[in-house]
Amino acid sequence: MKPDMKAFFILLATGLIQPLWAMNGPQQLDAFLKDLTTLQADFQQTLEQQDDDRLYISNGVFYLKRPGLLRWEYNTPNEQLIVADGNRIWLYDIELEQVSHRSQQAALVGTPAQLLSGQAPISDHFTIQDMGEEGGLYWVELMPKEKEAQFVSLRLALDDSQLQRMEMTDNFGQTTRFVFDNIRRNPELDAALFTFQPPPLVDLIGDL
Repeated sequence: MKPDMKAFFILLATGLIQPLWAMNGPQQLDAFLKDLTTLQADFQQTLEQQDDDRLYISNGVFYLKRPGLLRWEYNTPNEQLIVADGNRIWLYDIELEQVSHRSQQAALVGTPAQLLSGQAPISDHFTIQDMGEEGGLYWVELMPKEKEAQFVSLRLALDDSQLQRMEMTDNFGQTTRFVFDNIRRNPELDAALFTFQPPPLVDLIGDL
């Protein structure tokens, strides 16, 4: 082996350089969304607010069925349920015995849910920027094109074309971070996960 090729493979083996054929962040995101029909994952959510040093941490389970169906189950510290049934978004706060709801189309504009649950090309709704590799993950920043978007930017981290982390900065300067675990791609999911009927005697808030 020529000396220059030997040095190349030593660097490659030690991880000091990436192989020329490695996919960048946008390419991994495209590969992740391609042929995606369902998704299930555990998550930890961390919320940081401006002028507040505290971290607000939640845990739960996330379900997705494309197109347009989502379910977020928050187990700790408070039980909450968010269901997108293809028409409306329902938020059920179990402790407060309160259900709020609104049009799904309006609620998801410029959000990660729009990206994950929709099937339109990413570039239809977001400007895409490759953020490079950091900590073994490939990062992509997405900036919503719609003026009504609730978020200024979305940052996604992928590894081996699998979504690992998600960070969102909203119009109020709050940053929400998700770390995903026990990820299952295209599992069989019960249709009942994506339906919601408000329990009796709860407060119902929303536009009908």
